Amino acid sequence: MKSMRYSHLVQRIAGEGSDAWVTHYEAWAARERGEDVILLSVGDPDIGTPAPVVERAVEQLRAGDTHYTPSGGRRHLREAIAAEHRRRYGQPVEADNVILFSGAQNALFATSLCLAGEGDEVIALDPMYVTYRATVEVTGAKLVRVGTSVADGLRPDLDRLAAAVTPRTRAILFSTPSNPSGVILNEAELQVIGELARRHDLWIIADQVYAGLAPGGRVPSLANALPDQHLTICSLSKSHAMPGWRMGWLVGPKPFVVHADNLVMCMLFGMPGFIQEAAVTALSISEQAERNIRDYCARRCELMYQGLAGIAGLRCHRPEAGMFMLVDVSGTGMNGRQFMRALYAAEQVSVLDGGVFGRDTAGVVRICFAVEEQTIEEACRRIARFVSSHVNASG
Repeated sequence: MKSMRYSHLVQRIAGEGSDAWVTHYEAWAARERGEDVILLSVGDPDIGTPAPVVERAVEQLRAGDTHYTPSGGRRHLREAIAAEHRRRYGQPVEADNVILFSGAQNALFATSLCLAGEGDEVIALDPMYVTYRATVEVTGAKLVRVGTSVADGLRPDLDRLAAAVTPRTRAILFSTPSNPSGVILNEAELQVIGELARRHDLWIIADQVYAGLAPGGRVPSLANALPDQHLTICSLSKSHAMPGWRMGWLVGPKPFVVHADNLVMCMLFGMPGFIQEAAVTALSISEQAERNIRDYCARRCELMYQGLAGIAGLRCHRPEAGMFMLVDVSGTGMNGRQFMRALYAAEQVSVLDGGVFGRDTAGVVRICFAVEEQTIEEACRRIARFVSSHVNASG
């Protein structure tokens, strides 16, 4: 058999970002086979997309809305997104500041290609979402991780952030509320980040897909303070329980949107029209949809916390927002990866290794609580049984 060669790109997109999902997809396949598996390893809320959104998509499909659309998105949808952005952040933007993507992940990928290249650096705040490294380094740039500690509540170390900036730095990337920690960057932290961006002419890339799940549906933002340097990435996946619809967008300076649109023309060539029309409906009911998902997650977060808090060897970190809880498992004598693998092998409960989000979270696992209450209760029983068995076996 011939030994065919691949580009260096395949190495840049491999690693922890792809390895993180091995157990998750094993569990997914097992559940598809009918096995008694509990999937807590992905942020896919166990709640239906709002009925008016589904009905609008079906209506448009039946009407034949299955043809090409403008590459950057239909203007009335971009106007609706701009209005939503103004409401949430107070930044005076319009349709020309908005471009659609196939989910927030796709928007991050395109952003990296437009901003960074060989020899450049992008700083990311740890713990960070698992695909950030590959998303940045696919361009040839280097991702520079600025960590924190579990003991400090996983808040950013601003001194370490300032020290990480070099003449090669092009951008600072973060999510708020954070995936995985649920931390919301506060005004004081953002002020320091904004001053660094001004001083060094850096882009701010703010992944805010969980903003609708924050208290009141709002998070502090630098968008209004740094309109020519700020890129806001968002989607309907979490706020409207629509992850499979792949409807995301970016709001930024008009020159950036022009460059991104050129990329979209050779990468996506436009989002499906029936999904865009459903998105318009989704945005029209945002306040109620977001309130529903916030209430849904708040109840389940408390249930998960109560179910795990009394288990010896585990320490739970309450998130400020989002769908995930980080649980320190170092008291069991295992790191996050060992715990993830052993828990699934013993109890068929799938969680995610915290080590893939950063070195400082190597001793934790990320657990999604956006599932039915009985699923959480059963998962907590299985986790308690697993930890008890492990402690007894180790002792």
